[in-house]
Amino acid sequence: MLKRPESVLVVLHHEDCFLMLRRCGPEGFWQSVTGSLETEELPRSTALREVWEETGIVLADAQLTDLKVRNRFVIPPRWRGRFENHASHNEEHVFSAQLACRPEAVLRADEHESARWMTADEALSSAWSWTNRDAIRLVIAARRAG
Repeated sequence: MLKRPESVLVVLHHEDCFLMLRRCGPEGFWQSVTGSLETEELPRSTALREVWEETGIVLADAQLTDLKVRNRFVIPPRWRGRFENHASHNEEHVFSAQLACRPEAVLRADEHESARWMTADEALSSAWSWTNRDAIRLVIAARRAG
């Protein structure tokens, strides 16, 4: 089944630590929770589903904050065949969730090799994508302002 060229990015954090996942595949590919919207699915429900599927963490709807950021980025040519109509761009909806503790992630072995709670600096230097780094920076700024 081909994927929609629309996805979510969910930054999970506890105090000044961020949960980062290392993908199977490209060495050093660390990221927050991500995933594509399924047919007729809304971004918010995708975010809740992807957090559970990728980490085993069940979020209440009220824990999820829509950061009101939409990123549009080029899909690398080698991955375009995975998307409907060989889409060239993806739209990403950005969310965050502040957790009361730092639970251990239960990973899907076909997607992620490991998970680690990182300091803000570690998460920023490890995050593979610019959209992920920008989202972490937004969360940091909101924590400082709040």
